[in-house]
Amino acid sequence: MSRCRRDPSKEARPSQRRAERRAPASPPNVGAGAPSNAGARPLATPATPARDAGTPRDVPIAPGKHRFEQTIAVRRKSCYPQEMSPLRMLLERRRSVVIMGVLNRTPDSFSDGGRFADEETALAQIDAMLSEGADMIDIGAESTRPGAQPVPDDEQIARIGGSVRDAVRRGALVSIDTTSPAVAARALDDGAAVVNTISLDSAAELGALCARRGASLVLMHSRGPMSAMAGFSAYPDDAYGDVVADVAREWSSAAERALEAGLPRGELVLDPGLGFAKNARQSLELCARLDELCALGFPVLVGPSRKSFLARAAAAEASEQGDRAGAALAPPPERLGGTVAAALACAARGAAAVRVHDVRPVRQALDVMRAIERAGPGHRRGAGAPLAQGARGDG
Repeated sequence: MSRCRRDPSKEARPSQRRAERRAPASPPNVGAGAPSNAGARPLATPATPARDAGTPRDVPIAPGKHRFEQTIAVRRKSCYPQEMSPLRMLLERRRSVVIMGVLNRTPDSFSDGGRFADEETALAQIDAMLSEGADMIDIGAESTRPGAQPVPDDEQIARIGGSVRDAVRRGALVSIDTTSPAVAARALDDGAAVVNTISLDSAAELGALCARRGASLVLMHSRGPMSAMAGFSAYPDDAYGDVVADVAREWSSAAERALEAGLPRGELVLDPGLGFAKNARQSLELCARLDELCALGFPVLVGPSRKSFLARAAAAEASEQGDRAGAALAPPPERLGGTVAAALACAARGAAAVRVHDVRPVRQALDVMRAIERAGPGHRRGAGAPLAQGARGDG
């Protein structure tokens, strides 16, 4: 994205800048009739908002803001043809992989169904994930486990309760996990900035909604409804000719519908749908070849957290090595190691964001991976943040 270039004809001369620096600044919200300081232009009244020279005439300055805030807002408007959403700004300024923390307000999710069904525990989990380093919170009220039946809109809204508002009040960037435009619209009303859908079928309708509301859309690849999924990581080997090429083609077709509905290209995020209409081998191949999906030009979000393909992959490797104990399938709460491994592998291949239940360990793993990369020969020695001193007894 190109930066705005300064117009030399509209730059203040050095003598003028020195005079302005010497003059005391006018306080914000000074009325037009109040005496102004010599050498400094008085702030206008709200009825006639002031404008900086050289900025577009159609960019208003909100009354009541400090001059610095006004100037930044105007310059940002003039740099970008349209206002960027919070998610797009987060992705563009990120120094590491963005972490999306999962909050399931469901009684039957495969991993933690029922744990955060009431308002008090849900709020505690929001606070915990934010304190552990989550960059955004994904809130959902409809289970996506295999065989799950659709949940009516009013029931989803009732389950979510005040969670979106609570998270927004705490300064969180909030995503609503739903296939329903009505549920998505309600969450956007409550302050959510992202819609996260597991259905390609709703791409056009949700794309239009996000376009109208200035929100981002995370569009996940899947085939058919959850009620039709046969089981965890159960999908025919021959269902895809080339799983990466087929996912890219099917996702791109749905993405085109969202874009045609008015969604700006920069507000669309690709999720390959690990575990959704894919068996373990297919999900692993998507992780291994994620760079090919990143080449499509959209930010890529992956959601490997606690999924069955991790347990199957670990069990298969353990079985090959003769480890009978390790060959048993680990239940969802015992898949943290696999979650971390998949997150690191996908990050190394270009993932922009990961969706996880266990924020702190994944955040730590990504931070250490980045520290190791920065310590390599390709980086200037001594660059970056200093390492913290270890506690007594650290090795």
